[in-house]
Amino acid sequence: MLPDAPATVFSRAFLSALISAGVRDIVLCPGSRSQALALAAAEEEAAERVRLWVRIDERSAGFLALGLAAETGLPVPVIVTSGTAAANLHPAVLEAHHSGIPLLLLTADRPTELRGIRANQTTDQPHLYGEAARLSLDIEAPAAEVDEIARAREYAGRALTAALGGPGAARRPGPVQLNIAFRAPLSSAGPASPSPRESAEEALLAPVFPEPAPREPRVLERGPRTVVIAGNGAGPDAEELAHRGGWPLIAEISSGSRYGRNLVVPYREMLADPEFGGLVERVVVFGQPTLSREVPALLARAGVQAIVVQPGEGESYDPGHNAEVAASCVVAEGAADRAWLAHWIVTARELIRERSIDTAPDLEAAHSHDPATRLAYVRGEFAAVRAPIDRRVLVEALWRATWPHDRLVFGASRLIRVADEFLTGKKVSVFANRGLAGIDGTVATATGIALASQADNPTGVTRVLLGDLTLLHDVGSLLRVDGESAPRLQVIVGNDGGGTIFDGLEVSDSAPAALAERVLFTPQSVNLESLAAAYGWEYRRVATRADLDQALTAPTLGPVLIEAPLPR
Repeated sequence: MLPDAPATVFSRAFLSALISAGVRDIVLCPGSRSQALALAAAEEEAAERVRLWVRIDERSAGFLALGLAAETGLPVPVIVTSGTAAANLHPAVLEAHHSGIPLLLLTADRPTELRGIRANQTTDQPHLYGEAARLSLDIEAPAAEVDEIARAREYAGRALTAALGGPGAARRPGPVQLNIAFRAPLSSAGPASPSPRESAEEALLAPVFPEPAPREPRVLERGPRTVVIAGNGAGPDAEELAHRGGWPLIAEISSGSRYGRNLVVPYREMLADPEFGGLVERVVVFGQPTLSREVPALLARAGVQAIVVQPGEGESYDPGHNAEVAASCVVAEGAADRAWLAHWIVTARELIRERSIDTAPDLEAAHSHDPATRLAYVRGEFAAVRAPIDRRVLVEALWRATWPHDRLVFGASRLIRVADEFLTGKKVSVFANRGLAGIDGTVATATGIALASQADNPTGVTRVLLGDLTLLHDVGSLLRVDGESAPRLQVIVGNDGGGTIFDGLEVSDSAPAALAERVLFTPQSVNLESLAAAYGWEYRRVATRADLDQALTAPTLGPVLIEAPLPR
């Protein structure tokens, strides 16, 4: 038997080292230059050591990996060939950079002798992603005279460490590029050899995920009137600090902190009110707030002390250019300011009651001896369930249908802002690509979240709520790959025929209506039922509250596209 090609030896050893360190998922797109990595990944899947996901579109693949990594917290390798394939990962790389999500970008490339001579499918790939990459390595083509197993393991360890924040997790997690040159033969021509496995001694060479180095927390004194703000990806630490400090909690819908008795839902009105926002002296920020103008205005206001909690180094949220960055915060001993918290919570509850659209059924009328009273009750109940859907009805129905074993994903559209404005506290897992708040890859991201969360969960459903343009921008991610498990995924599309988010921005008052319609609203009339059929998805159209509740709670065995027509 002929010896394995150096490209194959390196690829097998590299992926084996990643998997031994804990990597659970690999995403790849087909390509000639990357074939050794692809075949090695297929061997690992056949050996049941890793889950492999194949996509034909690199942009979709990048966001699929992003969703997998967002759910698991583990780095996800993405294997692509050279040229535009590597460039198509860039949107997902930028989102991962700003959101702190670990990705390993394995971009195949030509060897040195084929660069700079206009060779086919060759461009300047090293350091392609600039400062967005935590580490960028240009790796020489594997060669027969080199110990490729040792070299592969060294690169695997460096890549994992950097993706998870560097030595001692000094930085935020993020994307890492390994630009790997491959020289012909691009893979072994003969039967595949078994993947290298570590012996007891070799296992010591396997990379391990770095443990965060302990850092001194910032001690918060009790005195200043404080609010805690949780932006996207903040996690439970924000709610815990607000609870311990006895401070109001402002938690965006995708923060992972939107629960607890200190939660203030109508925060926009209250931050704009001098009796509330005007009295704030200190703000503690977790995550990345993106869904209101009142929050950055508060942090930029003179006299407000801003503390941003960020475990690792990197770009921090600082709209006022005056924030103090802390790795963590603890509350000093002493009595909490109960009057300050009560001032917020009591008013917040009153505002929620005032704007409620649901009323409790009149049970006395339902059992009245007066036929006219009973008939009026029945008509009222029928009218409620047959009422048309608007944005608020849509987000509230989705919230009711989602439980802790489910996952909920919001696209970048008007709907996430409506959800943030009205939805009350609930401890469920919510995701959104708010690092750059783009509409790119929302379906792919949600698919990754669904696949990862359902790997060991036989009951959960992932629901993604997005606008029609957000769906159409990522329509290629509806493609189901034969031979792969189908996630339990509901894609709920609020279809208002275009980009109505611009109707609420300043441009709607300044631009001529016809011009804004043409270049901003961008009307569309795609038949979503036909689109679903083309990709093999189940399709449902909902027009009333009853239709919507039934569609959201129906048994979901695979991907379903739910269309909810909305008024502009």
